[in-house]
Amino acid sequence: MTEPLFLTDPYLSETGGTVTEITEDGSVVLDRSVFYARGGGQPGDSGVITWNQSELRIVDTVRRDAKIMLQPEPDMPLPSVGQTVIQRLDWERRHRFMRVHTGLHLLSVVIPLPVTGGAITAAKGRLDFDMPEPPQDRLVLEARLKELISRDLPVMEDWITDDELAARPDLVKTMSVKPPVGAGRVRLIRIGGGDDQIDLQPCGGTHVRRTGEIGAVTIGKIEKKGARNRRVNMLLA
Repeated sequence: MTEPLFLTDPYLSETGGTVTEITEDGSVVLDRSVFYARGGGQPGDSGVITWNQSELRIVDTVRRDAKIMLQPEPDMPLPSVGQTVIQRLDWERRHRFMRVHTGLHLLSVVIPLPVTGGAITAAKGRLDFDMPEPPQDRLVLEARLKELISRDLPVMEDWITDDELAARPDLVKTMSVKPPVGAGRVRLIRIGGGDDQIDLQPCGGTHVRRTGEIGAVTIGKIEKKGARNRRVNMLLA
């Protein structure tokens, strides 16, 4: 099992770790990981791990059961099991993912419809909505999104049990991606607090601390993707 450090501190970009396994395909498994494993539309992290005088480039991160697997550049020397390493994220890339991901949470507030899909890159994100008719004015949506960002609301986490989540289906906005259940408890991302709370939903991704950190965004194309689906693109400026 790999301890997912990114869940409790998404701003941790460098730390130590110990190699617990080298898989058959050459992936490196550590006892603890700052590298986010791809899922929920967010890509896996990249970066490097170093030990002694050696450095290994990590190009992607995936999850298999309870293991977080760092996928290296091919044909590179690998550390041995038991080796202590330093892991360093491509922080600028990760931080852009965090900004986009949090921005998409706000987009789901601006467009309060069921979400049928989504994806994140370092430059933009998109959500697919169960939206039979297109919105009347894209610029109105964009203005509302920017207003929520400018309020600089705190982004916090809570935890509830799997059973509590099952009793609160209203918390789940996504139709195609199920919340990360099975470990006994589920992380909720809360934006705003008290009377200023605007969003609460289960999510296993990484987010910025406050909405103001998302920065400038625009809403791009709104595309028809089926009889009932519309894809709304959000771009980082």
